[in-house]
Formats: sequence, C-alpha cells, structure tokens
Amino acid sequence: MSTTLKDIAKKTGFSVSTISRVLHDNSKKYKISEETQTKVQQTAKDLGYRLNTLARGLRMQKTYEIGLIVPDIANPFFSAVCKNLAGELRKGGYNFIVYDTDKDLSIERSAIKKVLEKRVDGLIIASVGQEFSHIQKIRDANIPLVMIDRCSDSVDVDSVSVDNVKGSMFAMNYLIKEGHTRIAFIQGTPGSYANETRLQGYKLALHDTGIAVDKHLIVGNDFRAMNGYLETKHLLKLANPPTAIFTAGNIIALGALDACKKAGVRVPQDISLVTFDDPVFTPYLSPPLTAVEQPIKKLSEMAVAILYRRMKNHHGMRKTLLLEPKLNIRSSVARISTRKNIIHSTKIEKN
Repeated sequence: MSTTLKDIAKKTGFSVSTISRVLHDNSKKYKISEETQTKVQQTAKDLGYRLNTLARGLRMQKTYEIGLIVPDIANPFFSAVCKNLAGELRKGGYNFIVYDTDKDLSIERSAIKKVLEKRVDGLIIASVGQEFSHIQKIRDANIPLVMIDRCSDSVDVDSVSVDNVKGSMFAMNYLIKEGHTRIAFIQGTPGSYANETRLQGYKLALHDTGIAVDKHLIVGNDFRAMNGYLETKHLLKLANPPTAIFTAGNIIALGALDACKKAGVRVPQDISLVTFDDPVFTPYLSPPLTAVEQPIKKLSEMAVAILYRRMKNHHGMRKTLLLEPKLNIRSSVARISTRKNIIHSTKIEKN
C-alpha cells in the first residue's frame, strides 16, 4: 500500500496541510521553516512517498510537461541547450518532451502539432527560422511559448538569443586586426535567423574597416559538415584564395578542417579559421579553434524564467533578450604581414 500524506503527518506530528504545502513547493508562500521542510522531506523519502503528479495536474489543469523543439539535436550546441533546459525545468518540477525537426520546416510544423496534442503547459522552440507564421498562430492561441536562438521581429513572441551580429563582428574584427582582409564566410541555411544575422555581422565588420565585400567569398547553404568540406575545397582552388575562413557554425568548421587536412593545407600556417559556436570539444581540436561562444547556461535559465512568467500571465508584453557573446581566442589564426596583405589586396583589385 502506498504512503499517503496522512502517514507522513502521523510520523512527523505536522498537519496534512503543512505536509502538502512542503511537498508541493509552497513552503515559502506559507512561511514554513527550513527545519520543518527538512523533516517533512526526509520523512517522505524514508516512507517512500511519491508525489502523484497526474492527480495534481488534473486538479490544477496542468500536465507539468514542456515541449522542446530543436532543429538538430546532434549538433553539439543544441545538445547542450537541451541538457541545460532540461535541468532548469526539472528544478520547477516539469518533465519535457524533445522533438528534433532535422532542420525541416514541415517537420517543425508537425512536431508542434504533436506536442500541443499532448496538452503541454508550454513550448520552447529553436525554430528552423525561415518562416514564422505557424509560430505566431501558437502565440495568438495564448499558448505559453518562448523562442530561443533563432528569433524574429516578425512574430510577437517572447525570445532569448545571442547577439549574432556582435558575435560575428568580434570574430571578423579579430581576423582583420591580425592582418586579414580576404576573409571567406561559409554560411549556414540562407534565410534563417541565425545565418542572416551572422552574415550581417560579417559584412558590417568589413564595411566598418573599409574592406569591400567580395560576393565570391560568401558561400555555403546549410549548417552541416559536408557544406563546410565542399565549400572549403572550392575556396582553396580559387585563383586568389582567402587567407582566412569564418564559418557560421561549429559543424561547418569541422568540415572545413577536414578539407584543409586532405588538401595538405595547414591551419593556421596556410589559412586561418574561426567559427561561430564553441562546443566543449573545440579546444581539443588540432589546432584548437578560435570560436564565438554563446552563453548556453544563461540562455537556458532566461528562457525557462520567461516561459514561467508567460504561463502565469498570457497577456503580458513580449520580452526579447539578446545575450552577449564572447570570442575565445586559441591557435587557429595566424597574423599575416602587411606586405602579404598588400599583395592579396592588389590581386583583388586586378581581378
């Protein structure tokens, strides 16, 4: 026979209402002492008490489940995001359902439909980011929703993202400071929020330093490794190849490294490489990559906090957060001489 609140009350000497308030995380609200909390929680554990979340959910008209939708769970960035979000949600007593959309808009729409059919209490979505009308419909239906990483001003939803423009400018300004003026950008999925804002930062950095944008150095079409591999092979074969490559994502960078290795091109001696995103393995690559780090822990904490706020108030004003990126400088960038830089600039003018 399962343990009840009455059993815990009898064992501790506290009332059933006090036991209930402690076990349902309402101690602070009712000013229950830490000593009482500790005794109730330990007794509940000793007696093998299990909180009936189903009954609680029915009573409060909640499922205590949150839907997480990401474009590629195999990507180290999104794996880390999911792990951190899961930890934050567990603190609040929530379970979570994760869907991987494989960067496909139609799968994303289907995943949202399936999650909503499970009557989740809220959604956290890292959208494919090319079209947002289906996201706005969720918001219009007053379903608590927070978008992360890939956001858009075209939809009136809460969002948390890193400042991609600033992050790209950090990377580009560092390369330019090291003498590079012919810098290629291997982009991710064209039209997606993450890609377009990172591309914007790339162009702004060049513009601000008086370097012309060479459209032939902007290549690529998705965030996969093969994109980085094929486009790097193409860039290395140019009559006037770049002295540095900046990739829109860490998986693209892995493909770029592989292409350089197979072509016998050394990083950074022959070509420099910088990437956006800085997963845990980046410092252990050969060479360790200079990378733009996104504050994943803070992003997760803010996303969950904003979601809880929205769950309490469906009609509050939209909240948008842009978090500060950080450039971690390692060994994948070589400083090039002024003379070499002039030679490259002259070649561009002749072309």
